[in-house]
Amino acid sequence: MSKLAKGVSKRVAYLKESPTAWGELPVTVTGAQQLRRVTASFNKSVDFIQSAEIRTDMQIADYRGSLSRSEGSLNGELSPGTYAPFFAAALARDFTVGATGTADITIMAEGKDYALKRTVGSFITEGFFVGNVIRLTGAGLNPKNVGNNIVIMSVTPTKIVGMTLAKNTLVPEGPITAVSLSVVGKQTFAPLTGHTSDSFTFEEWYADVQQSEVYTGNKVGSVALQLPTSGYVTADFSFLGKDLEKADQTEFFTTPIAANNEGLTVSVSGAVLVNGVKAGVITSADFNIDRGLEAANVIGTNHAVEIFDGRINITGNMSTYFQNGVYRDYFIDETAISVVVVLSTGSEPDAEVISFLMPRVKLGSATKDDGEAGLISQHTFQALLNSNVTTGSPATTMLIQDTSLI
Repeated sequence: MSKLAKGVSKRVAYLKESPTAWGELPVTVTGAQQLRRVTASFNKSVDFIQSAEIRTDMQIADYRGSLSRSEGSLNGELSPGTYAPFFAAALARDFTVGATGTADITIMAEGKDYALKRTVGSFITEGFFVGNVIRLTGAGLNPKNVGNNIVIMSVTPTKIVGMTLAKNTLVPEGPITAVSLSVVGKQTFAPLTGHTSDSFTFEEWYADVQQSEVYTGNKVGSVALQLPTSGYVTADFSFLGKDLEKADQTEFFTTPIAANNEGLTVSVSGAVLVNGVKAGVITSADFNIDRGLEAANVIGTNHAVEIFDGRINITGNMSTYFQNGVYRDYFIDETAISVVVVLSTGSEPDAEVISFLMPRVKLGSATKDDGEAGLISQHTFQALLNSNVTTGSPATTMLIQDTSLI
């Protein structure tokens, strides 16, 4: 009996396509990246049509394949860097470096958090946002203040209020001369103009049975993040593409770059901020980025000639312990709130982080369960374009920061 394929022997790799070569097999395979996955499945899908001819023999005489395409799904445990190209594609903008600045800084305790104060220059002008994860460097700083992740909770021209993660602390001091502040890694966000339209070629290589399947023209159709009460944060991506372009016994991406080994994120490691305040009642959350893709089908070819991009529609759900009616009133009053989710890979002061900022969110429901113990409220929500930009709040629907990107 011939050998049968096993999932542990399958390797999934991808390469971002040239903007001018949608759906074409890449001319060069250098730069392909191996993927981390829980599951990944890419397949050729064909719309078959059945003949409607009425015949005296009462039978169906023909059944033909019509439009074909590739459809893919990818599920993984969220880790920094791993799925950054797909997040960028979903928000239609590449990751770029965030704000940096240099100033004389005084670090002060502010309740259980910290204030970073300056007298000259402006944090707003430099481009720092609520939800950004920043780090400080400077020769005059106490070592405990160097390289420590600080999540911005509020920002004015001369003051940042920030929190540290995992019980890490800062040392009040200052003013310290020439302190550098920087948004760590890179960030992307849904832009107002200049949207990208990224597509990818994927290969599933079954090493144990020497079979290769290469799917081209794949665009990100949706992204779904699940933040359970306890457990790893998971990310599900769906793809819609042109077709299965190659299927044979020869590996296409022969030397893909190895998958990264960044730590995984869990819901209990990080922080959630609602309107800039730590939220201590959220028990679980999820959100979905839907791109509303549409295949452009024409007469004379059995596959799409393009995949049209739709709107960036971000919706979600969160559950909260019913405490004081605050979230209920957000729903009733249609109050726009900001939501920041910060996910850390560990307890180290400089652990890698992925953060998600939705600067303008409205709740769409507030329903309670009933039981003997803690009562849970369920809320749907819609993220919206933050057109009325306020201090430290970007003009976007979502901003994603990944500290591992360089």
